[in-house]
Amino acid sequence: MWVPPTLGARRPPRVGRTTGIGDRSDATSAFMSWGRRAATQSRGCGSGSTGRRATLTQVSRIFNVSFASVYPHYVTKVEKKGRTKDELDHVIEWLTGFDEAALSGHLAAGTTFEGFFADANLNSHAPLITGVVCGVRVEDIDDPLMQQIRYLDKLVDELAKGKAMEKILRT
Repeated sequence: MWVPPTLGARRPPRVGRTTGIGDRSDATSAFMSWGRRAATQSRGCGSGSTGRRATLTQVSRIFNVSFASVYPHYVTKVEKKGRTKDELDHVIEWLTGFDEAALSGHLAAGTTFEGFFADANLNSHAPLITGVVCGVRVEDIDDPLMQQIRYLDKLVDELAKGKAMEKILRT
């Protein structure tokens, strides 16, 4: 049971690195900061924004998500930034080799990301896509399917940021 200190009592000195969470002990501070990090992992970029590796459960969940359920979010993101759906489709075609008919077929069929990239003929220049997505360097991802998904995310981010199409397509 916690007992409040008396007015004249001195607080014990902190040991090690502090997290700046007020008058809590180091153990409590460390626990509280861990709790905030864990809470932020469930939001944002799927595998967590703290740079930690995703667990097997999280990864398999991402692989089984329908590409058709994520595609409208890609469209919304690029259109909010002044780009068009046609430009998004062109970027997807460059990465996967899917023309408009093949892309429409995958969207209508509700293909998962796993099936979508299994059918794709990845562009030979895709390994030139580098940078950070959700706190993880794209070129350092070990799993090939996760790397392909992050390639697509990176291209969509670059399109939304207004980067020139020649630079996005690595030509």
